[in-house]
Amino acid sequence: MDRLKAEFNPSSPRAIAAGVFMGVMGAEVFIVQPGFVQGLVEHMGFSEAQAGLIASIEMAGFAAMTILLIYLTRRLNWRHMLYACIALTMVGQFGSMLTSELISFAAMRFIAGLGCGGIVSIGFAAIGLTDKPDRNFGILVAFSGVYGAIVLGFMPTLYGYAGMQGLLFFFAAFAALGFPLVGWLPTSGGVVRADIHARSPLPLGLTFSALGAMFAYFLAQGVIWTYLFRIAIDGGLTEPQAAFGLTIAQFAGILGALIPTIVGARFGRTVMLAIAISAGVVPLLYFLFGTITALSYAIAVCVYNFGFNKTHPYLLATMASFDASGRVVTYAVALQTLGLAVGPAVGAWLLGGSTFTSVHWFGIAAFAASFVLILFPARHQSAQTRAAAS
Repeated sequence: MDRLKAEFNPSSPRAIAAGVFMGVMGAEVFIVQPGFVQGLVEHMGFSEAQAGLIASIEMAGFAAMTILLIYLTRRLNWRHMLYACIALTMVGQFGSMLTSELISFAAMRFIAGLGCGGIVSIGFAAIGLTDKPDRNFGILVAFSGVYGAIVLGFMPTLYGYAGMQGLLFFFAAFAALGFPLVGWLPTSGGVVRADIHARSPLPLGLTFSALGAMFAYFLAQGVIWTYLFRIAIDGGLTEPQAAFGLTIAQFAGILGALIPTIVGARFGRTVMLAIAISAGVVPLLYFLFGTITALSYAIAVCVYNFGFNKTHPYLLATMASFDASGRVVTYAVALQTLGLAVGPAVGAWLLGGSTFTSVHWFGIAAFAASFVLILFPARHQSAQTRAAAS
């Protein structure tokens, strides 16, 4: 406890468990977004473009709340905000069950997005306060993969028995499980990690570069992830084949998330990010120039999800290393969700030509830009860490 400036220990097992749960639960729709978009098209009658816009509107609510929390988390009790955000999420999910009209349904998704954005933002900020953010963000992303594997695997069956109503009810029920865990989390970001407190702050230009990398990476993710199920269908696969590939990909994602959990920053985050971001680019090149089969699609999305689940914790841990209050993580989550909000709309616009070629090229360019933008902040931070250790 001598490393903490408050009685509450953010690195206690139950605080970490609550932060991990909030991170997974708050992202409950995004994690299975390809299957969710498929349900909007096949089981609610929306077009692919409309489904993409609905996903974008939901993520816009998500982003709006994370941006708002940049200011609110300094002033309000985190636990009170979490209670309100969980309730807001449930209102959006239950409200979505009551309509199939485009505008009203999109409005309910926006409300659900507001709640989920607050949950993720506070959950991630809490994990950023822990002593080992690489490991703990890796655990969070690994459990996201477990959740995704289970839910994506059961989605075709759930759609067959209960349609979208069943999935929306599940989202509401899963959110409700968060209420008992709120008390396990900090009430504010006043707990300081001593290893960061001693460092000089990151220069402003490098901070903007790092946050830009977060936006670029998740802009690409928002464009590609939204349509991965539809990419399989467009390539001639059946719904069960696409669902199987995406389910297997969740296990590859778990493996990707375990790398930062085990390795941490031992070999430097720059090298690990280079490998992970490249794993997102390679499958897109295959979709452009290869032939999609059930096997090749499964392999491609496994590589893609491995890369994403390895990149995400390293990006978040890098952001957490920049300050002691969790504030930069909050900024990063805001930029992350802004990218995820804009991504599906960009994808819908790129689909104007009715093929996914432009979607793939855009994703490749945005992934490459994210690595360039994170390279210098990450190297600067690595140098500062080495200097502090010497």
